[in-house]
Amino acid sequence: MSLKRAFLSYQKPLIFTLRKLLQPPSDNKILRLNPTFHCKSSIRASTAAAAKAQMVKAIRVHELGGPEVLKWEDVEIGEPKEGEIRVKNKAIGVNFIDVYYRKGVYKTDLPFTPGREAVGVVTAVGSGLTGRKVGDVVAYAGNPMGSYAEEQILPASAAVPVPSSVDHKVAASVMLKGMTVHSLLRRCFKIEEELTWRMQVEAGHTILVQAAAGGVGSLLCQWANALGATVIGTVSSEEKAAQAKEDGCHHVIIYTKEDFVAGVNNITSGKGVNVVYDSVGKDTYQGSLKCLASRGYLVSFGQSSGLPDPIPLSDLAPKSLFLTRPSLMHYTATRDELLESAGEVFSLLSSGVLKVHVNHVYPLSEAARAHADLEGRKTSGSIVLIPDNEL
Repeated sequence: MSLKRAFLSYQKPLIFTLRKLLQPPSDNKILRLNPTFHCKSSIRASTAAAAKAQMVKAIRVHELGGPEVLKWEDVEIGEPKEGEIRVKNKAIGVNFIDVYYRKGVYKTDLPFTPGREAVGVVTAVGSGLTGRKVGDVVAYAGNPMGSYAEEQILPASAAVPVPSSVDHKVAASVMLKGMTVHSLLRRCFKIEEELTWRMQVEAGHTILVQAAAGGVGSLLCQWANALGATVIGTVSSEEKAAQAKEDGCHHVIIYTKEDFVAGVNNITSGKGVNVVYDSVGKDTYQGSLKCLASRGYLVSFGQSSGLPDPIPLSDLAPKSLFLTRPSLMHYTATRDELLESAGEVFSLLSSGVLKVHVNHVYPLSEAARAHADLEGRKTSGSIVLIPDNEL
């Protein structure tokens, strides 16, 4: 069965089933995620009142800098308050946003525990909370920050149940990336019903995915292919080119051997692409704009090579281009949006339309090595940290 047919045949029944499974706790309907809110780690400082506080291991950042600032320390964790749960992490996702916080590109108070996604088992439930119980396997992504820890306390409304068909490492590596891809393909890029702006990739579109073999890039290529788009991907090596083709890229450009702008012009016969998804930033930004067709979209959702240089707004005028810099938290701002996004991701994983490549697994205590490899472009696919007490 083709990817597209599998996508169409599995999507509706599985999303319906998953949506029933992922019903929110009755007293925590709304998940308020504010991307401008700088969360401190939910691991609380020691206080005399914390009689039940326990010691757990966590990665802490006391100063901004390179991977070496990630320190393996003992910290105290208390009991969940009303509306909260405590989760013993089984697998923790690593994302470039963790690097941005470590370097200070994104601001938060020091010291802090990094990490934005994980899968774990509920070990305690706050008073008055229904819909969650000890032993539940849940996944969470976004706020609050602090998943680089053996255990974390978080709002129950931030967590979703993990289907039994989805492996823990896969779920931990796909929550943030998968929901990001959902927002990129379903929300950021055609005027639809009720004249609302909800652009989405569909059959007939041609798209360019920068860093196509990365964790987000891999899912982007698979999902866009299933939607019927023609997918062009850029990668740095032959090995990553093979991975991108496996993930559904119709055309792959090895940018270390070929100018990707010239490559896109050749593939599209000079027409350009409808949308470029660019997580690289400074090194690719100008070229990405040149690859766009008339009225094309540049969706800039990361800056692994650094912040792009500013451009005059008038540079968009010759081809009436659109430029957007989305943040996932604006697309999962309510509990319903979170459930919709996570539900579709899990349904496509269960159906086999999406496959996650967890190519790199590190002990949590070696998070610094994981960051160094990620920044050094030594990785492909997804990176997962496993708490040392789970190894």
